[in-house]
Amino acid sequence: MFISYSILIAALGGIGPALIWLLFWLREDEHREPRRIILITFLLGMACVPIVIPFQYLISKYLGSGEEVSTLAVTGIGLAWLVIFLWASIEEILKYIASHLMFIQKKEIDEPMDWVIYMISTALGFSAAENSLFLISPLLEGDIPRSLATGNLRFIGATLLHVLCSAIIGVFLAFAFTKTKHVKTLYRTLGILTAIFLHTVFNLFIITNEHSTMIVFSFVWIATIALILLLEKVKKINLVKSFS
Repeated sequence: MFISYSILIAALGGIGPALIWLLFWLREDEHREPRRIILITFLLGMACVPIVIPFQYLISKYLGSGEEVSTLAVTGIGLAWLVIFLWASIEEILKYIASHLMFIQKKEIDEPMDWVIYMISTALGFSAAENSLFLISPLLEGDIPRSLATGNLRFIGATLLHVLCSAIIGVFLAFAFTKTKHVKTLYRTLGILTAIFLHTVFNLFIITNEHSTMIVFSFVWIATIALILLLEKVKKINLVKSFS
């Protein structure tokens, strides 16, 4: 019974805050998207987590993880970057694929801002499932203070990072909305690479500089404010032709 309650609380602790963030970001969309589609993209984001875990396990098994990566950052920075880069790449690429597969026919993508909203929805679904997994361990150990600390830190840090990275891809896609197919491919690639780079840098600093966590989170918040300002430009993109 205790285990069941712990799993339930972890799920609520992961999904609840993500839904709060989702409501916040949906307010940035002047033309609200169908709730059914938002829910599906959110669930697709959650479904990415169990797919990511085996890949990250293999990377950890052969290249190192956790404290080993912290040591590598001192004794072998190249390998540490590679491990964290691969972790970030898997997450960002899968989140993009989840959104892209959902809209392969692009019936719901009728304005630039749609890409941003759906990418954010997918990111928050991913974050909800990931945060739930992080909460399970301290809850099963009965460590309530650590559970609260973990939840709060992920609410203001890791969750926003996922939003920021996925939203960046969405912004690149939004600015390519009225451009040619080749330009869209270029923008999409640049967006994914930018998201992976930011995710890699964030993870590297968090893993190798535990005492600078709040400083790193502060940069994420500053970047989030910049994102909100950037979305104002996305809303003003002139739709001269439909997405193709």
